[in-house]
Amino acid sequence: MTPPAKAGSHSSANRVFSTALKYSALLALVIAVVGGVVGWSVDGTRGLTSALIGTAMALVFLGITSVSILFANRWSGQEFFVGILFGVVMGSWLVKFVLFLVLGFILKDQPWVNPPILFGSVIVGVVGSLVIDAVVAAKVRVPYVSDSILPKGPPHDADQG
Repeated sequence: MTPPAKAGSHSSANRVFSTALKYSALLALVIAVVGGVVGWSVDGTRGLTSALIGTAMALVFLGITSVSILFANRWSGQEFFVGILFGVVMGSWLVKFVLFLVLGFILKDQPWVNPPILFGSVIVGVVGSLVIDAVVAAKVRVPYVSDSILPKGPPHDADQG
C-alpha cells in the first residue's frame, strides 16, 4: 500500500481553490462596480451602500468555504485529515449561517439600506461564484494520485543479467 503524503504537504487541490478565490475576488470587484452604479442610479447613496454591502457579504460568504478547505489541507496526509477537513468545513458553514442570520436581522430595518439591491448583489455574487467554481473545477487538471508517494523499488543489482 502506498504511504500517505507527508503531513503538512500541499494538496494538489489547493490550486483549484486558490484559482476559484482569485476569480471570485475579481467577480466581486465587477459586482461592486456594476451594482454600485445600478444602486446609485436607482436609490442614490442608499443604493450604492446596499450594493457594496451585498457584494462584501457575498465575497466573505463565498471565500469562507475555499479558505477553510485551504486551511484544512495543511493537515493533508495525516491520519485524521478527513475528520479535520469535515470539521473545519462544517464549522465554516455554521459560521456563515449564523453570520448571515445576524447580518440579515441587523440590516433589514436600517434606513440606509435598500433591501432589494442588497439582496440582488448577494444573489448575483452567489450565482456567479457557483459558475466560477464549476468552470475552475472543470478546467483545472488535478491528477488522481498526485499526492501519493510511490514506494521505493528493489535496488538494481549490476550482477543480475
